[in-house]
Amino acid sequence: MSSKFTYGLVIFASAFLLFQVQPILGKLILPWFGGAAGVWIVCLLFFQVVLLLGYLYAHLMTRKLRVRTQIRVHAALLFASLLMLPIMPNDSWKPRAPSDPAFHILCILAFTVGLPYFLLSSTSPLLQAWYVQKDAAAAPYRLYAVSNAASMLALVSYPILLEPWLATSRQAVAWSWAYAVSVLLCALVAFSSSTQDIAVTRADAPPPPAWRIQTLWISLAACGSAFLLAVTHHISQNIASVPLLWVIPLALYLLTFILCFDGRGWYRRDLFLRLLGVALGSMAYSLAPSFSGLPIYVSVPLYCSCLFVCCMFCHGELSRLKPHPAHLTSFYLMTSLGGVIGALFVAVGAPRLFSGDYELRIVVGGCALLVLVVLHRDPSSPFYRARSKPAWLLLVALAITVIVSLVGTARQEAKGTRLIARNFYGVLRVVDEVAPKVVLVKGYAFPMPDEDSRFEKLINGTIDHGLQFLSPARRDLPTTYYGPDSGIGLTLTAAGSSTPLNVRVVGLGVGTLAAYGRPSDRYKFYEINPLDVHIANQEFRFLRDSKAKIDISLGDGRLSLEQETPQGFDVLVVDAFSGDSIPVHLLTREAFALYFRHLQPRGVLAVHISNQYLNLVPVVAASAIGLNKEAVVVENKADSPRGIYRATWVLVGNREGFLGQPEVEKAGTVLGASSPQLPWTDDYSSLLKVII
Repeated sequence: MSSKFTYGLVIFASAFLLFQVQPILGKLILPWFGGAAGVWIVCLLFFQVVLLLGYLYAHLMTRKLRVRTQIRVHAALLFASLLMLPIMPNDSWKPRAPSDPAFHILCILAFTVGLPYFLLSSTSPLLQAWYVQKDAAAAPYRLYAVSNAASMLALVSYPILLEPWLATSRQAVAWSWAYAVSVLLCALVAFSSSTQDIAVTRADAPPPPAWRIQTLWISLAACGSAFLLAVTHHISQNIASVPLLWVIPLALYLLTFILCFDGRGWYRRDLFLRLLGVALGSMAYSLAPSFSGLPIYVSVPLYCSCLFVCCMFCHGELSRLKPHPAHLTSFYLMTSLGGVIGALFVAVGAPRLFSGDYELRIVVGGCALLVLVVLHRDPSSPFYRARSKPAWLLLVALAITVIVSLVGTARQEAKGTRLIARNFYGVLRVVDEVAPKVVLVKGYAFPMPDEDSRFEKLINGTIDHGLQFLSPARRDLPTTYYGPDSGIGLTLTAAGSSTPLNVRVVGLGVGTLAAYGRPSDRYKFYEINPLDVHIANQEFRFLRDSKAKIDISLGDGRLSLEQETPQGFDVLVVDAFSGDSIPVHLLTREAFALYFRHLQPRGVLAVHISNQYLNLVPVVAASAIGLNKEAVVVENKADSPRGIYRATWVLVGNREGFLGQPEVEKAGTVLGASSPQLPWTDDYSSLLKVII
């Protein structure tokens, strides 16, 4: 077996495990933080930072220590990392009280997989350096492409081959066994390497690249990394925070590394500069508010294709600037540093620096400027040090046009916005609008009575999360997904017709459901986002005007219910959304068992599953039928002049209770044992089968 094949095999295995563990751990801890899209973004930040530390470790080892010492140190750490297996986060890490989710997530990952991930991240640069030391004529950058190919294969295989067939806990155990095998392989390769001490630097090596070149390494890597995280956050926030939508952008990001460092000329500057102009322009226009309702089969391919083109430019130029193999670890270190800077900007900086969701716009504009810098300083470019050439001026004009367009879409989004704020859980905006004064009756349009139709609305990402009219005569009317004809409107009206109601609601929004409260009723809302609680109390009046007794519990609804003793609720409402993202852990069979432990025998569970992209009826049906409960799907029509949206609710309970009433079954569709079912559990869920 050749030396190159052996090194390539170990690098391939290490890189595969390096990226396979990311969705596994992300999915394991996602339910602890409300299923928020920010969980995956912080996970990506952690993995980028530890990757940097691994590259720094490899760089210092190869520069400061002799080969024998390097091998001994690395082997000792490899065997020490086995003590951290299996990589299953302990339940003691579950958040017990509101705290900084980002810091908490970083701590969980560090103590669960920190050392194994650190060592896996150092394997590729370390073994490449050993390979170069053994063979002066070696071409190590092909091994970098092998590493990225393994990483992409790990990501692509996860939602297709691993997630649909294995429970998450079994995935973690299987990964732990595979890691133990890779440790043995790496140790064998290390000890079989040359036992002769080699000089730290080679006499024929050229001097290190100038700081300007190293700055470009960092800038190009940072732009690609920031693009990855910004696009991932955007589609996860507005569709679903699940591994399927995490891994697609990351796989494309890695594919660009493979193509650019493969050495076969996949990156052609002229072609990709033209594609980049189209991509940046398309991205700029797609971020306009008028394009926020694009269907999933348009939006996801659009954003992902733009990400691919932009990363091909960044990583293609990075490949053009790669140094002599003697400075290989320095190159990887600076590239990783750029990746961390880009990740820090999106995951940490943006939520604290900006009140709105502006990071994707900034990254697109930054990429346009970076193109100008790269082309202006490259001697092989026709725009080298150009100033007044028509082609150069046209290129500058195009970059300025993209930036101006981005600023314009941001201003258009801010128009009519009374309040905008953000935190870890996303961006919340309060806007003022006016409802149409026309109502359709049997296909004919009639003007509404002369009344105040102004309203204020809460938007999370691009999704409406509540609406309230400003007129005192209409202010207390339930709107959006909670109208009188909706599943929850029907439930609260019929269930409370004769007795006081004890209602629990997972998810606050603007507190619209409090409009149904009567003096003898008690409503308790569970809300994980403190910013949402503040806005609902200060900017809207549903909570303040409600006749019922209102309580709010801050924290994830499921974790809060797990800590409470059963109290016999009459109605339990599951209505938690982050943007249009579905918190998977609220729809599992274990979650439904928890809900019914809290409900009285005649109580009803109302689950809101309205979604532009996912059909969740089979998921709820499986959980309901699995617990021998009856389920009724209720859909209501939209009524724009009255602020009513089309909504889909599933009412679940015992037939001899509320759901046995003829008017309830008549209002919707009863799900039976023959209905399509897709069971989700805490250990298993897959998005592939529910995409519309």
